[in-house]
Amino acid sequence: MKKRSVKIILLRRQYLLVLAGLVLAGGIFWAVSRPAAVSASTAARQLPIYSVEREQKVCSISFDAAWGNEDTQTLIDILARYDIKATFFVVGDWAEKYPESAKALADAGHEVMSHSLHHDHYNSLTADQITADLTAANERICAATGIVPTLIRCPYGEYDDHVISAIRSFGMEPIQWDVDSLDWKDYDADTIYKRVTGQVGPGSIVLFHNAALHTPEALPRILETLIRKGYAVIPVSQLIYTGDYTIDHTGRQHPAAANEA
Repeated sequence: MKKRSVKIILLRRQYLLVLAGLVLAGGIFWAVSRPAAVSASTAARQLPIYSVEREQKVCSISFDAAWGNEDTQTLIDILARYDIKATFFVVGDWAEKYPESAKALADAGHEVMSHSLHHDHYNSLTADQITADLTAANERICAATGIVPTLIRCPYGEYDDHVISAIRSFGMEPIQWDVDSLDWKDYDADTIYKRVTGQVGPGSIVLFHNAALHTPEALPRILETLIRKGYAVIPVSQLIYTGDYTIDHTGRQHPAAANEA
């Protein structure tokens, strides 16, 4: 009887040891596999800057210039009337085709930044092709203005993680917008005015185009309204933070100090 009891105890111990081994193996598998799953699910998406966290009433007016050039000088004259400096994102081909206009923008104190070389779809390019495109575009813009761009607006507003990563690795900052005038749809001046003034806020970046049909008609009234509401309109490079910063899920840029406070 005593021998039988000892045998049962030994069997129970062996069973417990096997069970413990299975539990331990399962725990190791869970510990090894779980971090990869968490990392994949929480990976931060790469975003351009859509707007900027600002307490003051300050915003930026931007124009994309890819093909036409009919109204560039008119826009320069309107902006000069209100003593406002804007940011023009120009395609390298555009700067090469209209070097006098690109230089006139820079001479008037406006920022002339990149909108790519040919206005290709960056999502379809490799990182090396994007780098080559950025380099060539900057060379053409610099040849016309004497200034190397530091900001870029992706063609068509399209991007993915590899596009944004390639741009920042090149040393440039990708800029989007949070207020779209939709002037390229040839909306009338009143519609453009209502869209912009109804959406703009502190830290906004407004999108226009240099060759849109009704932008020259809408712009003076928009600028007058912004000024009357107490807004200072400054170039994008003066609006964004260039030191430590974070970008939230909406593309809004925040200074790092504000997030640590």
